Amino acid sequence: MATVIDMQLMRYINLFERVSKVSTTKVFFYNNQIIYAVPKAKVSVAIGKNAVNIKKLNDILRKKIKIVEMPAIDDNKAIGKFIEAVVAPIEFNKVEVKDTSVVITAGRQSKASLIGRNRVREKELGDVLKNFFHIGKLKIA
Repeated sequence: MATVIDMQLMRYINLFERVSKVSTTKVFFYNNQIIYAVPKAKVSVAIGKNAVNIKKLNDILRKKIKIVEMPAIDDNKAIGKFIEAVVAPIEFNKVEVKDTSVVITAGRQSKASLIGRNRVREKELGDVLKNFFHIGKLKIA
């Protein structure tokens, strides 16, 4: 299943490429933030010296910006670190990535934050996992 890039996401991608000089097609929304996923080698370039690129994007878009490392599709341990980076600063106990499912184990307060009101955060994270990693089932326990 491919990710559909609408005009708004295309504008965010083009702006990101102009500001940071790093090419990416992985951009999504989570918790009212714009999150860009770039290859591991390009993360420090994308952030910029003293986070100047993030600050510039923040000023232009007036939204919180986060840049995370994009793991390989078949690397389960890296997918767990990707989830951890996306939901930060929320902490959880562990992430189990199996073939087409992810189980996130968290404490009571963290679990509530991961699910969100009306399951909004859970749906957002589930959509990201489905679009980028072909993971169909997300369970927060």
